[in-house]
Amino acid sequence: MGLQGWRNVLALKTSKNNNRAAWQRAFPVPLSHSQITRLYSRFHSLDKGENGALSREDFQRIPELAINPLGDRIINAFFPEGEDQANFRGFMRTLAHFRPVEDNEKNKDLTSGEPLNSRTNKLLFAFRLYDLDRDDKISRDELLQVLRMMVGVNISDEQLGSIADRTIQEADTNGDMCISFSEFIKVLEKVDVEQKMSIRFLH
Repeated sequence: MGLQGWRNVLALKTSKNNNRAAWQRAFPVPLSHSQITRLYSRFHSLDKGENGALSREDFQRIPELAINPLGDRIINAFFPEGEDQANFRGFMRTLAHFRPVEDNEKNKDLTSGEPLNSRTNKLLFAFRLYDLDRDDKISRDELLQVLRMMVGVNISDEQLGSIADRTIQEADTNGDMCISFSEFIKVLEKVDVEQKMSIRFLH
């Protein structure tokens, strides 16, 4: 969908006098009309080519991502496998993972699927930053690669290897020398993921 198409969709309102179902079909993310409008403005400002899609270079111009050691991994999350452009819908879906989980959403009936900003989906997003080959498990080599991204040359390879070995030893319950998503969840069960993976960029 091009820029004009998104402008037309953004003209939809969520008031009871308009078509709420059309809005929800267009934006199946846990965001309000005003939040999506603000995200669209940000998306449009990043879209230097004005073609309704963002490239990796567009993301690399964001200072916070440029200096983040995991910036490339975070940027990759915006691009489906094999794609080199991120449209507005994908942009919203990825950013929705970082929306704070409000009390009313924690109590929400999830029979229709968990919101993108649920604890499980936040953890899945984090897990995929480590799962470099997308095989649904984190190997020692993958853990080492991400640790190197995070600490650079400040720690020796021997120390990093020791950290990776200890991490896998503590997390790996089935003895396959990898960390599955269920093991990842178990390790982080006492971590306040909602707080650590929330950005109040939409308020």
